[in-house]
Amino acid sequence: MKTFRATMLCVVLTLSAIVSNSQEQKIPLNEPDQNKPRLFSNLPDKIPVTLTNIDNILSAPVGRNSQFRLSEDNTLQFAGEVVSTASKYNNSIQSVVIRSDDFNGARLTISKITNPDGSIRYSGRIISFKHGDLYELENQDGQLVLVKKNYYELVNE
Repeated sequence: MKTFRATMLCVVLTLSAIVSNSQEQKIPLNEPDQNKPRLFSNLPDKIPVTLTNIDNILSAPVGRNSQFRLSEDNTLQFAGEVVSTASKYNNSIQSVVIRSDDFNGARLTISKITNPDGSIRYSGRIISFKHGDLYELENQDGQLVLVKKNYYELVNE
């Protein structure tokens, strides 16, 4: 009787192992689309930006549709509408978002962060989720520069 039970238990376990699904699940990953069109192909890889132009952009009111200068030599002018502004913590963080008229689907975001010690840091980017390139604001040797980057250097999908 014990062998019959053991045999039946082995048969049931074998059948359930054959019928059951495996534990392997496919992880949903989006492969980077390296063939996205380039939005800024006609612009240089680095564009120097002046603080006065950034401060003028940060002070723009919501709804303003204008041409914003980023560089003194007019390498990059960003025409668009201010869609969002924010000022938090007694103006220690200020930011603005501008929707572009010239660059299809692009947004310019700039933030100014004032640290407790009085130092100021700027961050920002011009990005379009439909295109394969973007500009990111970096501080290089005390000069603010928009640096052209590949979209997938910044964004992981």
